Amino acid sequence: MKYEAPHRVHHFGEDIQPEQLRYHQKAVLLTKEFVFDSAHHLYEYDGKCKSLHGHTYKLTVTLKGKPDARGIVIDFGDIKRITNERVVDRMDHQYLNAMLPAMNTTAENMVVWIYEQIQQALVEEGLYPNVLLEEVRLWETPTSCATITRALMEE
Repeated sequence: MKYEAPHRVHHFGEDIQPEQLRYHQKAVLLTKEFVFDSAHHLYEYDGKCKSLHGHTYKLTVTLKGKPDARGIVIDFGDIKRITNERVVDRMDHQYLNAMLPAMNTTAENMVVWIYEQIQQALVEEGLYPNVLLEEVRLWETPTSCATITRALMEE
């Protein structure tokens, strides 16, 4: 296979027309991943997690939508900004039992709270219903996670 450097940069309106920007009208899933560290303990639990301890959480946020005229559903930078402002910056290096609303700080409880925060931001910013929050997954360890989907939230 032969590799060549481009001879010139393409120009909008010359090499590609506005009506060519959107290649399709299919719904697409976009996922962004985040990592943060927090401490917590569980109430009414007789295992290792009853004592104060920490996790490096991994969070994945998946949105669904059809591309606009430019071929974009939502900018990945907007997903990052919303999730950081509403979730990650608030939870990172925090004692979750004190930071979150009154709840047992299980992954099962926290993933629903996270979904609610991101969904509220999508509504407030006027992105919903064109952009749907399809799934939030919170990894407590590299092999253990809790997942909530739009379908489960609507049950």
